[in-house]
Amino acid sequence: MIGRLNHVAIAVKDIAAASAVYRNALGAKVGPVTEQPDHGVSVVFIELPNTKIELLEPLGAGSPIAKFLEKAPDGGIHHVCYEVDDILAARDQLKAQGARVLGDGNPKIGAHGKPVLFLHPKDFCGTLVELEQV
Repeated sequence: MIGRLNHVAIAVKDIAAASAVYRNALGAKVGPVTEQPDHGVSVVFIELPNTKIELLEPLGAGSPIAKFLEKAPDGGIHHVCYEVDDILAARDQLKAQGARVLGDGNPKIGAHGKPVLFLHPKDFCGTLVELEQV
């Protein structure tokens, strides 16, 4: 079921400053900042040869990233995203095995314009997991 690692998401307070670190200190290719109001975040993708880093900045006080930054004020790894061929089949298989899908259990459109789901961290070794249909 699980495919390749699509990205590792890092919560940040200041997406412009964090982007500059990756661009200037590490020489990475940094994409444009885009707002994802349905997810309460602004995002930017750092392109790597084998995957991506997604920087997440809260889009308003009600953002789940704002809540994350309250607990981890310096930011940090928020989630990992794995690719799947069929997100509904993956969801159904995982739920049948006892995994909890966050939200209403239905995919939303993510930052890449593809369906995504999030899985409860308590079911995956303390890590928030995003699945993205490719």
